[in-house]
Amino acid sequence: MIYILRTTVGRENAVMTTLTSKATPTSGVKAIFHPEELKGYIFVEGGLDQIDEVIKNLPHIRGLIRKEVPMAEIQRFLESKKIDIKLEKGNIVEVIGGPFKNEKGKVTRVDDSKEEVTIELLEAAIPIPITVDIKSVKLIEDKKE
Repeated sequence: MIYILRTTVGRENAVMTTLTSKATPTSGVKAIFHPEELKGYIFVEGGLDQIDEVIKNLPHIRGLIRKEVPMAEIQRFLESKKIDIKLEKGNIVEVIGGPFKNEKGKVTRVDDSKEEVTIELLEAAIPIPITVDIKSVKLIEDKKE
């Protein structure tokens, strides 16, 4: 059974972390899922009584919706969406994940087969080329060479 857990908006990840640490294999909670586009809600798979026991006295939980959610209704959140990013040499991008998060760089090479992009960090004293996954950058300026 899948149920919806209401949380404080913006604290979904904190609730998931706490739930994950409290939900042991014998607790009856099988899965915890938070779609990014749904603010203030987490899906929890397990028995109603077991979920009640696990969430007792946890911070940022605003309630449990005691109505079972059919898998068909949450299927769209579970399917990965292919994002087609076309980057070219000379584009200015911002790194949105990993150790270089929030750094800006200039694209020096794009490897479509590996889905990687090599950029030179703009704010570094010496231009350092780094190669990152193409999904971990977003296009800022479309400056082509």
